[in-house]
Amino acid sequence: MKVSTRTRYSVRAALELALDYKQGPVQLRIIAERQGISVKYLEQLMSTLMSGGFVRSVRGARGGYVLARDPGQIRVGELFRCMEGQVATTECVADSECCDRSTDCVARKVWQTLEEAIHETLDSYTLQDLVDIGKQAGSADYQI
Repeated sequence: MKVSTRTRYSVRAALELALDYKQGPVQLRIIAERQGISVKYLEQLMSTLMSGGFVRSVRGARGGYVLARDPGQIRVGELFRCMEGQVATTECVADSECCDRSTDCVARKVWQTLEEAIHETLDSYTLQDLVDIGKQAGSADYQI
């Protein structure tokens, strides 16, 4: 499984908002500059994140984007599913009816376990956890 650029950039954009949480809106161009993402592409990502309820826009001269929820309440797994949909290691894990061997297939157990581990890992981190990890790195200018 490979995490798409779309998902990686979305997490980075959300993390930028987490870094500035409670300090007011962050303009799109600022996020784009800090992260090396084109404004046009970032607009598309923010639209999806807004639809998912993760960010909201603030209009006006000092407008921009803010997180819709506290960074400690937004799990990386939620962002992943918003951008990618459900993880599907194999078709038979999502739909046991797709294969007549599903009920007796010993390999299916491996694919189920893998899928569960992916979800568990993604859901074990919040945006606040990532902010804290960055701060522990000892640099005010850490990379996200």
